[in-house]
Amino acid sequence: MIHKVEAEVGGRNLTLESGRVAKQALGAVSVQYGDTMILATVVVSDEPREQDWFPLFVEYRQKAYAAGKIPGGFFKREGRPGEKEVLSARLVDRPIRPLFPEGYMNEVQIIVSVLSADQENDADVLGMIGASAALCLSGCPFQGPIGAVRMGRLGDEYVVNPTFSQLEESDLDIVISGTSESLSMIEGRAKEISEEVLLGAIEAARPTLDRVIQLQEDLVAVCGRPKEKFEAKPVDDKLVAAVKERASEEISRINTIADKEARQKALTALVESTLEALGEEFPEREGEMKTALQDLEKADMRRKIIERGQRIDGRKLDEIRPISCDVAFLPRTHGSALFTRGQTQSLAVTTLGTKMDEQKIDALEGESWKSYMLHYNFPPFSVGEVRPIRGPGRREIGHGALAERAIEPVIPSDEVFPYTIRIVSDILESNGSSSMATVCAGSLSLMDAGVPMKEAVAGVAVGLVKEDDRVALLTDILGIEDHLGDMDLKATGTKNGITAVQMDLKISGISLEVLGQAFERARQARIAILDAMNKTISAPRAELSVYAPRILTLVIDPEKIGDVIGPGGKVIRKITEETGAQIDIDDDGTITIASSDPEGGPKALEIIKNLTADVEVGQVYTGKVKKITGFGAFVEILPGKEGLVHISQLEHHRVARVEDVVNLNDEIQVKVLDIDDQGKIRLSRKVLLGGGPERTKSHQRRRPPSKHRPKINR
Repeated sequence: MIHKVEAEVGGRNLTLESGRVAKQALGAVSVQYGDTMILATVVVSDEPREQDWFPLFVEYRQKAYAAGKIPGGFFKREGRPGEKEVLSARLVDRPIRPLFPEGYMNEVQIIVSVLSADQENDADVLGMIGASAALCLSGCPFQGPIGAVRMGRLGDEYVVNPTFSQLEESDLDIVISGTSESLSMIEGRAKEISEEVLLGAIEAARPTLDRVIQLQEDLVAVCGRPKEKFEAKPVDDKLVAAVKERASEEISRINTIADKEARQKALTALVESTLEALGEEFPEREGEMKTALQDLEKADMRRKIIERGQRIDGRKLDEIRPISCDVAFLPRTHGSALFTRGQTQSLAVTTLGTKMDEQKIDALEGESWKSYMLHYNFPPFSVGEVRPIRGPGRREIGHGALAERAIEPVIPSDEVFPYTIRIVSDILESNGSSSMATVCAGSLSLMDAGVPMKEAVAGVAVGLVKEDDRVALLTDILGIEDHLGDMDLKATGTKNGITAVQMDLKISGISLEVLGQAFERARQARIAILDAMNKTISAPRAELSVYAPRILTLVIDPEKIGDVIGPGGKVIRKITEETGAQIDIDDDGTITIASSDPEGGPKALEIIKNLTADVEVGQVYTGKVKKITGFGAFVEILPGKEGLVHISQLEHHRVARVEDVVNLNDEIQVKVLDIDDQGKIRLSRKVLLGGGPERTKSHQRRRPPSKHRPKINR
């Protein structure tokens, strides 16, 4: 039986339907908003896995047919997921994962398929709603549903689920998710907005979240499966007590070791000694003893923070780790920076390219070109591990996208700085907040490269430990504080406001009040970090690196593009060969010239200007004599444009032969006298020679007498 529910959300109908398709999945829901439609399915394994992490797998797939397209490439079918699909899968995963009970180890697979795309409404939020609804229908012990909404702002008005065209004008693009009681996930970008504006958007999203949650509950009420009862494996109190008695004192000591490597060595030694000491009393119970030790470590760290305000490395709750900044770290790159905060270090390198280096984006919404990109790499040595190096994973793509949108608001427009910009962040050390280190290092490397960015950008991560009603916020969290804590709030911005935000929770949610306190803590830290960065470099360098290409632009009449290209590209190839410059021509007549040679670019620009220039009456040109006739000389004053210097316009005196004044291939200066209706150009040389000779008898040439002329008597 088909079941359907719908409600008005943001001025459009949001429809949820189940029972028509994918009936062999444990839960399947189609979600439609406008003409955008997704299908979310859930399948759960019958038996749990024996492991220490929850096996939740989320896949988000866009079908090319959804936008009436045929995939490109040789195979003409969808391949590995693109960046948009990876980021959308993470968006679905993050608010759902914390809502499964601790200890639940059955494999859960969620697949979101984009079936129809109307080019106006993004499908990612629909995927979040559909995944939540399908989980609720499946009967698995999911503690949802969750609501999800995208918020924008036009002027001073918040907009619910803005369209793609509205987002182009919006100073805010943020996705918010939450349960009926609290917030669970936030992610988005902004154009240097205040914390108050961002909190206002989150507060304005609450009615929509409640409406979406109610819609799911209505669907579950008519077709949901009975919810599975789950009870975690009972804890052996005797084993836990034995582990605690033996290891609690050492755990307390280890939780004061700030150095990551030393801490890990101490923990490893404690695990080995505990297993050896208790192995006879609890045979074949190694997994349970390791879990008990981890729980003991977590409880001790959280208790010290809540009760004493004591962190592992001895910092105050609002204190930032020591910071060091270096620019021009690499000698041959266009711009580079090394940013170190505690044991987290990012090497960021900025490379400047031409329009030919732009990235082509083939999305469901249409094709576009990207002239700014940031890539994040996380090699295994950064955390002292050995593992294979393959292509970028979901974490690397997600962290890179966060850092990219953090810096994007300060990137100059193409009109101001017509370069393609690529930033690469290589994480050399990691102990918390490597994506925020990437933002800081990336901003420094842009300034080192001489990119005329508007402001410096910095980022910081704020953590949370929550025990009942007691809450502690931690500025600039360590990796272990992230792992054993309850929140990871990343906030980036300039001195003027927020540019990007991402919040993930390990608990079911937090209140708007606590979130506001966390944003204020992040703002204070951001200003302090910017001050440290500005001591190293406070403004972009006045000159680009000598190794960076110089880009010149020229706008010509589009009808003259053919003159620059020439038949079969002959002309533009010749210019490139002569100057070594790269030349790119847009259909609107914009010509971009790039050259690492300081002389090549200007030379190519001058050639193109001459090729496309119009001859002006009264203008003086230096031209080359191309042809000589009995009545004058044809002079090329611009490429492909010749005019006639009549023999009478060569000198002030009478010229018997053109060759007496000019020869073939001579360069002479001429002035344009006029251009007739047929485009013929009349030139003069003599008008540039100053005044004519004085007409005296000595300068006059007398005609010799002719013996054939009759004599006249007077």
